[in-house]
Parts: sequence; C-alpha cells; structure tokens
Amino acid sequence: MPAIVLSLFTILLWSTLTLLSSSLNHLPAFFSAGVALCIGGLVGLARVREWRVPPWTFALGLAGIFGYHALFFLALRHAPAVEVNLLQYLWPLLIVVLSPLYLPGHHLGAHHLAGACLGLAGAALVISGGRLSLDLGHLPGYLLALGAALVWSSYSLLTKRVHPFPTGAVGGFSLASGLLALGLYGLERLAAPVAPLALTARDWLFLVLLGLGPMGLAFYTWDAAMKRGDPRVIGALAYLTPLLSTLLLVLVGGRRLTGLSACAMGLIVAGAVLGSLDLFLPKHAGEAAGP
Repeated sequence: MPAIVLSLFTILLWSTLTLLSSSLNHLPAFFSAGVALCIGGLVGLARVREWRVPPWTFALGLAGIFGYHALFFLALRHAPAVEVNLLQYLWPLLIVVLSPLYLPGHHLGAHHLAGACLGLAGAALVISGGRLSLDLGHLPGYLLALGAALVWSSYSLLTKRVHPFPTGAVGGFSLASGLLALGLYGLERLAAPVAPLALTARDWLFLVLLGLGPMGLAFYTWDAAMKRGDPRVIGALAYLTPLLSTLLLVLVGGRRLTGLSACAMGLIVAGAVLGSLDLFLPKHAGEAAGP
C-alpha cells in the first residue's frame, strides 16, 4: 500500500483520539493508556513471531510509544492542556526539520519548511482558539510536552535508520508500553490509595475502540508509512490530524465550527499541500525521497 495512503489512514485514526479519550476523562490517564496500549499490542499477537527484534530496536520502540505517552500525560499534570497540546504538536514540524539530521540524503526545501510552519500555525489556532498564555510557572510541563514531541519525532525517523524490522514488531512495543503504563498506575495507587475503579460497559467500549484504533492499528500503519514514505511530506500532512479531529467534534460531539476554526483549517490544508509538493514535482538526481 502506498505510503501516502498509509499516512492518511493513520491521520484519520488519530483524529478520533480526542473524541474517544474525552469520554474517558474520569479515568486515570495511565490506566486508560495502559489498557488501550495493551489491547493494541494484543491485536498483533497474530504476528507474534515478528516481535523478536534486536535489543536496540526494542528499546527504540519502547522509548517511542511509552516515552511519548508518559511525557505527555506528565506534562498535563504540570501545565494547562491547551498549551501542552500545542507544544506536543510540534512533532510533525520536528519530523520535517530533523529529517536531514537523522536521514542522510533528505534535504529540506523552502516548501517543506513553509508547509510545516503553516500547519503548525493552523494547529495552534485550532487547539488554542486564538487564546494562548504561556506562564513560566508551568515551565516543567512545557518542557515535558516538548520532550514528548522530540521523542515521537525521533522515534518516527529512527525506524528508518535501525536494522529493518517487520511492522508486526510494533505489537510487542505497544504491549510492553501498556504494561509499563499500568505499572505506573499501580505505583500511583500504592502511593495514594483510592477506591477501586468501577468501569461501566461504556467505559470498556471506548477503551477497546481506543486500543483498536488511534492507540492500536494507527501505530502499525504509521510505522509502515514512515518506512515507505518521505518523512518531510508525511510530517506536513500530519497537521491534518487536529483539523479532522475538530471536524469530528463538530459532526459528532456537538461543537460549533467558528470562523477562527475555518481559518485554521485553511492554513493546515495550505501547509499540507505546500509540504507535499514533492509528490507532484520531478525528483532531483541524487535526492532520496524515501527507501
């Protein structure tokens, strides 16, 4: 399957994350993430033989999936959600900017940077609603969010640098990450005992949907897309995630579409088109556009 189709399918899955996770806000974050990641990992049991990878590759997968989620959830505890979401959404821009550093032969053109920056501006408007207030009192949370963005972008790029491994190995990364997240949840309960969780059938439904979609299948398709495609193009397209997420909240969640949101969507679409010009322009000799 072409990398562009895989990346767009991943973006579509990730656009459901806000809608699904907002229905689980009453549950501890590490519990929800742990259960969803375990479900996503167990889905890959059909290809369990592909889970045998070199230790460095497994460490990379664990750092990427678990590290990103751990830093993101910790950031939410130390800074407002709007600012945390905006800062962690620097990862598509970092994928574009860091491509030449991690992947020899991937040079940046003006349209790559312009597309990524337009996407970031649109994402900032979508997430913040035009209201953003950075307070140095929340600096630890901001740094954790930036760390999450750096971890996910680095993981995404380095999967093209390590010894080739099958996409099925992502199931092992996800399951190990889920167990670590549940372990952190268990430690939190030991430190501050609370009443046992009482999950409803609706809670389990949304946990399963999370594990099958944005925190499950999406990791497999993202891995396949990054290995096959041009990270500079995929990074620009990734800013379609907050756009589609907002549209989904408007269509299903009852949120109203404002003029500011429409403007933001225009910026994101323009950035995605500009950053994807390589799909339509002839390749220059000697320039790597993907493996």
